[in-house]
Amino acid sequence: MAPHHPRSTPARLTAPATAKLPRLYLLLLGIIYIFAGLYFRDPWKTDDIVGLATMLTALNGPDQAAWLPQIGSFAHAQDGPLAMWVGAAFISVFTPVFTLFTQTLDAQIIASRLPNLLWFGLMVGAVWYATYLLGRRPEPQPLRLPFGGEPTERDYGRMIADASLLLILATAGIMWRMHETSEVPVIIAVQAVAFYSVVRMLDRPLSGAITLGLAIGAALLARGWIGALPIYLAIATAFLPTPVLRARLKWLGLSVLIGTLLCLAWWVPAQSLNPYWAQYWWLWNIESFTFPSWREVFSIFRDLPWFLWPTWPFALMALWQWRSWLRAPHVWLPLMFALWPFVTMLFLADSFEPEYSLMAVPFAVMAAFALPTLRRGMVNSLDWFAVMCFSLTIATVWLGWVALQAGWPEQISDNIARQTEGYDAYVSWPAVTIALAGTVAWLVLVRWRVLHRPAALWRGTVLSAGGIVTTWLLLVTLWMPALDYVRSYRDVSNSLNQAIETHQRNNECVQAIELGVGQRAAFYVFNGLDPTSNRNCALAIIQTSPQALDAGMHPLGNMNVTLLWEGKRRPERRELFQLVRIHAQ
Repeated sequence: MAPHHPRSTPARLTAPATAKLPRLYLLLLGIIYIFAGLYFRDPWKTDDIVGLATMLTALNGPDQAAWLPQIGSFAHAQDGPLAMWVGAAFISVFTPVFTLFTQTLDAQIIASRLPNLLWFGLMVGAVWYATYLLGRRPEPQPLRLPFGGEPTERDYGRMIADASLLLILATAGIMWRMHETSEVPVIIAVQAVAFYSVVRMLDRPLSGAITLGLAIGAALLARGWIGALPIYLAIATAFLPTPVLRARLKWLGLSVLIGTLLCLAWWVPAQSLNPYWAQYWWLWNIESFTFPSWREVFSIFRDLPWFLWPTWPFALMALWQWRSWLRAPHVWLPLMFALWPFVTMLFLADSFEPEYSLMAVPFAVMAAFALPTLRRGMVNSLDWFAVMCFSLTIATVWLGWVALQAGWPEQISDNIARQTEGYDAYVSWPAVTIALAGTVAWLVLVRWRVLHRPAALWRGTVLSAGGIVTTWLLLVTLWMPALDYVRSYRDVSNSLNQAIETHQRNNECVQAIELGVGQRAAFYVFNGLDPTSNRNCALAIIQTSPQALDAGMHPLGNMNVTLLWEGKRRPERRELFQLVRIHAQ
């Protein structure tokens, strides 16, 4: 037996396994993915409604609000202005069109979500082309067969790219986040563009360096240092391991220059416009970093596998299978773009989904390169796991909907009723029709897998992406009215606004006491409420909870106040709002 060479490729593949995936399927899947859940709902807390509030403030607030994100008069000095700028531009241009069909606020909400199509397009386009360029390189090519029959470099690269695109669509954690009017879809798209740019620099260093510079600048403008630092560290380490990468290192100077100029073009005027805002922005970014704590590390390892499902097992498998090729671009580049977000979140005081999101793109790319290394039996087992798993989730969504509408099964219906207290269930037949069409499409996909037994290696990723998109489609059609009722602040904001109009005297100011950022943003979006921080105001909006009041812990203590209004979202059990008048002592 010939000795095993340490550089022997682990990829084993024949030409039929790289059969072309129909472009129409990819197009339809992408359209359903991004449009389902994007409309026919109110903005929800926290990031979704906060993003919209900064956009509306940029258009309607003071001049500096167009440069420095604010929620009314409240300085939102945390992330960056990029999502706000693009969203405000779309609202300004497209709201007049949508007001022909609906009221102004709803037209603004519709227009504010159009940029999500841009961020989604940038993400999937960058992921596909970056993986395609890596897949065509000589390092990841499959083993040459004795009598031929291996795929061409072009077909192999296209198959890997299709798989990475399907895997990013199948990543459970980013599905809702890509539909928010927040900075999260922006930073995901920016990271994908940065990754593509680094890959592009391997063969076209000038164009790659220019787009990388734009991505470097956009990263800071999108999410401050929390979002930019892991991308910067990934770029800095991406070029180190091999001569082919180190030879492109000199082009980084151009990228850094472009990115720095973009950042300074925002930061220098920001300091002049409002030094307080700029100082608070630095303070918030610096204080977000800390030393690792066991509690934070535990929460990361507990939540991250669910967020990155189903790509993380395949990504780890790819690292193991390609361990002898660790310094090859198709392994090293996605590894660096995955490693540094993980390391960074260990040093953050509060890591959650916005931070986890930066691991979605590189994990999808790494996972795609695991597929040609798997044995046929394992691939078939994973296919059937996807069929069973997503058939179960689809059936569960339907069962829950039946329980919501019909009250059966009783136990499930009672659990749902507790979460949707006050909601009057009704059947939307257009939504049910769409949900039925999606379910039939899933059954057709399963039938295709069972009857045709396709040899193409992307079949498992098609099942995973198709299954999770179908589940998402059912959730946002069958369950959207109930979810919107539970998560929207429109009704409580309208009620609070009416109470203020009733009790507010001439030129009387309203202050906010312990009002959360998301709640402040909701009241601003729905009714233009902009409470001040002036503690001399006689009227006060208070956020508290029934539990705190029962324990005798009122935010105003023993001050002499008159309760004018009290309200909450009916399903919410730990949140209560009050409008009070404070009397002079």
